[in-house]
Amino acid sequence: MALTGFRPRRLLVVLAVLCGVLAAGIAPAAAHAALTGSDPAPGSVVAHAPEQVALTFSEGVAMGDDSLRVLDPQGRRVDRGKLRDLCSGSVVKYGAGLPPGLADGTYTVAWQAISADSHPVSGAFTFSIGAPSKTAAAVPQQQVGGGLVGALYEIARYLAYAGFVLLAGGAAFVLACRPAGARVRSVQRLVVHGWALLTGATLAMLLLRTPYTGSGKLADVFDLGGLQQVVLSKPGAALLARLLLLAAAALFMAVLFGAYARAHRPEGDGPEGDGPDGDGPEGDDTTGAVKRRRDLTLGLAVGGAAVAAGLATTWAIAEHASTGLQPAVAMPVDVLHLLAVAAWLGGLAALLVSLYGGPPIERTAVRRFSRIAFGSVLVLVATGTYQSWRQVGSWRALTDTSYGQLLLVKVGLVVVMVAVAGLSRRWTNRLAATATADTTTAAVAVPAAVPATGADAETEAEADAARPGAPTAPADPDRAAQLARQQAALATARKKRARDADPVRRGLRQSVLTEAAIAVVLLAVTTALTTTEPARTEEAVQAATAGRSPDANQPRVLTVPFDTGGPGGRGSARIDLDPGHSGGGNELRLRISDPSGKARDVPEVKVSFTLDTKKLGPLPVALHHSGTGHWTASGVQLPVPGQWQLSLLVRTSDIDQVTETRNVTIN
Repeated sequence: MALTGFRPRRLLVVLAVLCGVLAAGIAPAAAHAALTGSDPAPGSVVAHAPEQVALTFSEGVAMGDDSLRVLDPQGRRVDRGKLRDLCSGSVVKYGAGLPPGLADGTYTVAWQAISADSHPVSGAFTFSIGAPSKTAAAVPQQQVGGGLVGALYEIARYLAYAGFVLLAGGAAFVLACRPAGARVRSVQRLVVHGWALLTGATLAMLLLRTPYTGSGKLADVFDLGGLQQVVLSKPGAALLARLLLLAAAALFMAVLFGAYARAHRPEGDGPEGDGPDGDGPEGDDTTGAVKRRRDLTLGLAVGGAAVAAGLATTWAIAEHASTGLQPAVAMPVDVLHLLAVAAWLGGLAALLVSLYGGPPIERTAVRRFSRIAFGSVLVLVATGTYQSWRQVGSWRALTDTSYGQLLLVKVGLVVVMVAVAGLSRRWTNRLAATATADTTTAAVAVPAAVPATGADAETEAEADAARPGAPTAPADPDRAAQLARQQAALATARKKRARDADPVRRGLRQSVLTEAAIAVVLLAVTTALTTTEPARTEEAVQAATAGRSPDANQPRVLTVPFDTGGPGGRGSARIDLDPGHSGGGNELRLRISDPSGKARDVPEVKVSFTLDTKKLGPLPVALHHSGTGHWTASGVQLPVPGQWQLSLLVRTSDIDQVTETRNVTIN
């Protein structure tokens, strides 16, 4: 059906704002780096005051002297205020020294850092010396990167992606698909608005960076000292580089919509005219003009590609691609991924505004974009597959982690969008066939007499007086202005009826609009992915912190995979230690399962505990076989609290056995 009075830009704006709010509502954003260990451990009780507090992270982080604070039970800071870099090899570790003679009681450790992919991380935990006590330490309840500042920053991040897509994709559409589009107002506005959106969002992110990674107070956007520190950081440098590239993009747009647009103006056409094929002026066969158009096209293509690649690189060097596995490969792949997204989605937006505004779009332009979109999808599939492997790591992580679930949503949206794009491609083929049958114009003309009804009829009746040959218009300037407006409204109504009279073009517009609406949601999901902890990191943190429980009243639960190396030697052991307190009265339950999760018996299994700091152990646990794949032990004695080491021996044959160890915090 026809979309009478429809304004596609209004719908896209509403969808964009809605998705931006939804994306910002994912609070607080998870980050790439995560705390994987500490000494003392969270919730632990140590006999003597440690010399320092040390934190271990999954990825590289940036920390200052105030990034790690240790507070005594009264809330006073007791660390020496000087951060120590304890990193060695691939282990990322930082520590803060403590003075000797600290009194017994519960101490609070509060930390804050910036991960290598620009996201802030923070947290707090407690440990006790001698015995637990009450504590009055005040720790911020809101993590960095959350609250109003976090929401504004995520909205700015989303708008920056949207601006880049419109700027790069819209310009590419003009150069590669429809040169005459450089003179179409709706296309010009799309590209210029994309540039303005990206510039404004980048400035907002630069100003919000200080409160986003620090205090969380919106007033700190005016902190010049904080802004100076931001500029010296990797994310701040990337944002500054983006602003410089946007200055070059402004020069590119001036040439594209200036000299390039004039070079492709058909002879005798008005300011928005198109040639029959949109590729250049009719009848202009002079060698100089052709060479000038070719040189302009080549220069803009090379310059535009360089600027677009540079803009995409500002994301790649400051976010997920710059950390983790194979960053030297991941960053170029990320650049290609972003450029393919811009070519597809930005070109789609340019096609949409061309279909709804300005002169009828040429069939060759639609067919060219169809081919470019297909190539972009192939690039997206290849680069997206690599990125998924790098960030997810396992099939299970697709459903068990937030990153994997968001990735599945993104893949589903892409599949739906490709299906709709296939429908658009069918309309494009029908458009070409229709246009071939009509040898008089590139767009199907409306029948000479299209009856006007309702408001259109009244407009035509009143505007007839202003047509040539009609009675002289009144001398009243107000009446003359009214007639001029009626003429303009009549021209617009006729153009709209002519456009809507072609069912093929109407179907193409509707399918392209559907694609664009899905693209807005897809962009929101992509933005959320950039602020979500990758699944590979989340699983690594879970494995590293197995056996730790922040609640001393909860049982300690460990899942220990094993492989003895022989036939049927693979499996996993689940160990439940309840309640996990020092002293006696602990019950241990052990379950051995095969790779499919089915309980199985093994010839021998042993469990023991060791506390190296006290030179205790190994203390063996007397296990009793209680059923297929199940063993239990009652009255397990762990004399003192601390970081105990659990040792699990599993033998699956006469010669195949393995011993696995895990740390368990006992309070």
